[in-house]
Amino acid sequence: MACAGLLTVCLLQPPRHPAPTPVAGHALFQDVFRRADKNEYEQASKVDQFVTRFLLRETVNQLQALQNSLEGASDTLEAQARGPRLDEENMDVRSRSHGSRLAGRRALRNISWSPTWSSGSSDIGRSSEAELQWRLQVNRLQELIDQLECKAPQLEPLHEEDLTKGPDSHILVAQRQVQVAEDTLQDFHRALCCYMDFTGAQSHCLYVSAQKMLDNASFTLYEFWQDEASWRRHQQSPYSKAFQRILIDHLQAPDTLTTVFFPASWWIMNNN
Repeated sequence: MACAGLLTVCLLQPPRHPAPTPVAGHALFQDVFRRADKNEYEQASKVDQFVTRFLLRETVNQLQALQNSLEGASDTLEAQARGPRLDEENMDVRSRSHGSRLAGRRALRNISWSPTWSSGSSDIGRSSEAELQWRLQVNRLQELIDQLECKAPQLEPLHEEDLTKGPDSHILVAQRQVQVAEDTLQDFHRALCCYMDFTGAQSHCLYVSAQKMLDNASFTLYEFWQDEASWRRHQQSPYSKAFQRILIDHLQAPDTLTTVFFPASWWIMNNN
């Protein structure tokens, strides 16, 4: 409610300069909706998809915060304009649903922009120039919120998958993070390339990849396996044990190994 009060005070003050056109804000939202397009989202990398989901969540949070402040300010202004005789009605306004708030904002905007409306027809007397200015500003903000509410990213609706239990129902993703000593970086890189060639040639290995951080000698190794049993058998192979001994000799700190299970249908869908 403090934000609503502050916004109300700001809107009641006469503007010193013309309100700037929200070009940057529109450009930001257009970029977010472009990222959320179904075709671009599916063709983007995993990192870009994560960034898109993060931006959508942040955009929703920011819009909800802005909308709550505007609705609180609008309710406060309406209560001040109508007087204390509508206190009971104001309590109902606070409990309205989102759809009724949207309809109320549109009705208020239609009244404000009606060609038959004038400051002399208002029940609070003749409106001053400052009051007309903040009414116009409120209307512009309401129009912007309505436009943003009407836009939605073209994503597929939520589907509930019926996952069957079995050896082929999930794939295993193993992530190994290592920090190599600077003086052994070249030897470790050669050993890593040999290990990736050997691992990628295994019949049950779906994919193997390694990434190196630019600012330090840190590597992240990803292994996608058809099932957990295949990955555990690979861990016991002589080549894998030899690579683990190389890690002990070349690492600056102990490595971190993380395993995650994903539905096998996701891998099949993304690779067909």
